[in-house]
Amino acid sequence: MTETTIPAALRLQAKWCQDLGSPLTAALLAAAAADFDHAGITRDLLADFPHEPVAAALALRLAGALHHAVLAGRDNELAKFYPSAGGRFDPEVDGPALWAAARASLEADSQTIRSILEHPPQTNEVTRSGVLLGGFLIIAQRSGLPLALREVGASAGLNLLFDHYYYDLGSDAGSRTWGDAASPVRIRSLWRGQPPDLSVGAPVASRAACDRHPLPIATAAQRHGLEAYVWPDQLDRLQRLRSAMELAHRVGVTVEAVSADEWISRELAQLPAGQVTVVYHSIVRQYLPDAVRTSLHETIAAAGERASRAAPLAHLTMEPRQQGGTTQHRLELTLWPGGRREPLAEVHPHGNEALWLET
Repeated sequence: MTETTIPAALRLQAKWCQDLGSPLTAALLAAAAADFDHAGITRDLLADFPHEPVAAALALRLAGALHHAVLAGRDNELAKFYPSAGGRFDPEVDGPALWAAARASLEADSQTIRSILEHPPQTNEVTRSGVLLGGFLIIAQRSGLPLALREVGASAGLNLLFDHYYYDLGSDAGSRTWGDAASPVRIRSLWRGQPPDLSVGAPVASRAACDRHPLPIATAAQRHGLEAYVWPDQLDRLQRLRSAMELAHRVGVTVEAVSADEWISRELAQLPAGQVTVVYHSIVRQYLPDAVRTSLHETIAAAGERASRAAPLAHLTMEPRQQGGTTQHRLELTLWPGGRREPLAEVHPHGNEALWLET
């Protein structure tokens, strides 16, 4: 890995953050890239990073580590610029002061920062349920069966509770709603194109999940581990996450700490009759080691060969893909018997909108 690879990755993520509505994170990462170029603290912390920096989301790890310092109360100076902690950031004037405070935090708290950088981001973006919902509805409609949910890379398991949320699904035909109107978790997703039928329902027979490093959310300190990866100037996302964590803690969600390939091999050893087993994941594939990713897909395909109309299997994915030199995100479905892979929608990476394709 050359040293220029890391600042390039920081600048690329800065552009994505700017495009996705986080000028604070964009300014922070652009300044970190410049600091790396000038052999500052960023180079000291990141130069020996052992993985490909874009695929491993190194920039998000760095931003998350700084946000964690703010949320945990370890850096009151940096907190002055973080709306998530009651601060204020003006991208027109506060960029240099923001980086000065961030650099001081990196220097003073380098040991904790390094430990956080070792782990992939745990975003558990709840709004992705606004896209996954459409996939679950299509699966329920085609199979006519309740869903046995099996989520890979579930983090704290918040998207396992998709049916506990309330959705406002704006569309070309006007606003439509789905879910529990009394839910504290309100999800807004703009559905365009050929959206799924909301009248079919998506009853859940069972739910289970795995993650190599699941995050506990029983205490405020534990919840900072998830909150840190929400961009600090996107308060709606942060409040939605906090509401979902409170709901998940109250309902009770278990995420097993185990490798995805090992877990899914066990979970798919026998497909239950009278249910459709749904293996799904969202923005997870890039974090899996190559061997685990290969084993996972081979196991799912082998289970698909054993599926029947009485015990079908679905593989629903919301993952990035390269298209014409750009990164796009797509919701795709494979349903067995049959096993044909089909795109369902082009989607926003946070789930804010979906362009549903004709299926």
